[in-house]
Amino acid sequence: MAVNVPGLVVVVIFYVGVLAIGIWASRKSKKAEKSCAGTKSEVTIVGGRNISVLVGVFTTTATWVGGGYILGTAEVVYSPKQGLIWAIAPPAFFINLVVGGMFFAKPMRSKRYLTMLDPFQHRYGNMFTAALLLPALVSDILWVSCILAALGGTMSVILGLSSFISIFISAGISILYTFLGGLYSVAYTDVIQLFFMFFSLFLCIPFLALSPAVTGVSPAAHLNQSNANAWLGKLELADAGKWIDEMMLLSLGTLAYQALYQRILSAASSAQAQITCFAAAVAVFIMGIPSVVIGAVAATADWNQTAYGLPAPFERGEAGKILPLALQYLTPTWLSVLGIGSVAAAVMSSMDSALLSSASMFTQNIYKSTLRKQASERELQWVIRICVLLVGLAGMGLAFSGESVFALWLLSTELLYCIILPEFICVLFFSCANSYGAICGYVVGLLLRLLSGESMLGIPPVLLFPGWREEDGVITQHFPYRTLAMLCSLVCILTVSKMMDVGFRQHLIPQSWDLLGVFKQKMEAEEEEEERVYMTQLLS
Repeated sequence: MAVNVPGLVVVVIFYVGVLAIGIWASRKSKKAEKSCAGTKSEVTIVGGRNISVLVGVFTTTATWVGGGYILGTAEVVYSPKQGLIWAIAPPAFFINLVVGGMFFAKPMRSKRYLTMLDPFQHRYGNMFTAALLLPALVSDILWVSCILAALGGTMSVILGLSSFISIFISAGISILYTFLGGLYSVAYTDVIQLFFMFFSLFLCIPFLALSPAVTGVSPAAHLNQSNANAWLGKLELADAGKWIDEMMLLSLGTLAYQALYQRILSAASSAQAQITCFAAAVAVFIMGIPSVVIGAVAATADWNQTAYGLPAPFERGEAGKILPLALQYLTPTWLSVLGIGSVAAAVMSSMDSALLSSASMFTQNIYKSTLRKQASERELQWVIRICVLLVGLAGMGLAFSGESVFALWLLSTELLYCIILPEFICVLFFSCANSYGAICGYVVGLLLRLLSGESMLGIPPVLLFPGWREEDGVITQHFPYRTLAMLCSLVCILTVSKMMDVGFRQHLIPQSWDLLGVFKQKMEAEEEEEERVYMTQLLS
């Protein structure tokens, strides 16, 4: 396929513009370091806590509206085996941000944390915090690989560039401006990227609807075709468990995502953090509309009337590329170029957040707190930069796996949902949770998830839940096994914590068995307090 030179020029101009804004924001970051009361690393991680509400809404929206969101939603709506009913991302992310604003923003921002691992470190110590970083790090790498894979596929369709070149250049630019400016560069580049996404994606809708190859996307028009209800989809009772599981996964899983709290903690106050979440929830839902329309149009299109021809994309195994294919063959050339720009913007706006997310947690909660407690601010900034580079390179390596964008997207959230979310809920809202319960909950959540199997990683299921099926030699679970793992972990944390608390306080368990020192210090402090109160009463 020949390279689309005019399209390539437009994309290069867009990339240069984004990089220029990132460099400008990095200079703004350096000025903030001089004027901000906080440390340099605080400016890098949470922007000195002075990111405005408007910029906060833009950067939160742009982070959630990534390549997985845009391409994954279109892929699901287009796929005959799924359809609109399975396009759960827009409502799920709406719920996610509303719940985050209602219940999580205030307790996190009011305590002036720097990362979402801070409350774990304060209650459980450094070792368990390091264990929690592992699933968070893997999730970020999978997120990066997902969105880079989305971009590589899009550019190969529209511009004729190889996936390797597309992924390498886009990742390099995201790494560079995140490397230079931290959250300031991420936030301000997100603003321009979101504007570009909104303009180009919504501009595509009327051109797609007027394409000669499209007969109409209304349900009534579609019912008369041989592939009736293909884009609407239907939910069988046997698939209800899987649908509920995926909805819960995307609705609640990213409540344990550092990128969300990076935005919440960068706000000037708890109220501003909540407003940011609520406004972004609406914006994210609206940004899902073009992907739904593109998927529906592609499902109703007569591909034989286009240069693409037959068989259709689904029969060729190219459902994951349906958005760029629709833009390439159902819209004018200049508009398809704008479309590739929107995907590139979506990818970079999410990738930079994932890069900074892992780098922030490792630097603040592992390197500074455990490995190098006396590290200088300059040293910490270089650790953040090196982490950004390493996570970016790891994500690039996985981006060539060729898996479904939607599947990679779900997998990136599973570790957050099954392992970190129950821990996060307990450490924020249940004072009874302790290290023993947290460790047991971690093991239970991880074990149940691994025993349920994962076809993408070649892990066969050991536990077969009701409703499982075997298709083409691959076993799929239709029971909400992810949600079961999350709930079992949550119950385990609270139950074990309470049992250990009662056991040590009632002397049912010898004090010498308190290997983690959870109750020894606590009970000594309580005894000292009781003695102090007693002496005060005697003296009075």
